[in-house]
Amino acid sequence: MKLVTAIIKPHKLDSVREALSDRGITGLTATEVKGFGRQKGHTELYRGAEYVIDFLPKIKLEVAIASQMVETVVETIIEVASSGKIGDGKIFVSSLEEVIRIRTGETGEDAI
Repeated sequence: MKLVTAIIKPHKLDSVREALSDRGITGLTATEVKGFGRQKGHTELYRGAEYVIDFLPKIKLEVAIASQMVETVVETIIEVASSGKIGDGKIFVSSLEEVIRIRTGETGEDAI
């Protein structure tokens, strides 16, 4: 089992969710986050004053999946979330030792 964590631009959330759903991914968690990478924020002009925004708004997606689905999920996120411009985000893949569904007590891939 794997946990795929993706940091994407907020306006890409709906299209990524739909694309994953079309490929059989039944659940994900989305969290509004702020951060920066190489982009290091940007400056904006507000009422004539220029100010720096260090932390940019992003969406953090977390998808727990069976190991054989990793390639499909990663390729789908890259395909849909990529604009080819700086700030598109990152994808992290990590191993899950155990998953337990609270309601039924199911464990492992059955709980996903």
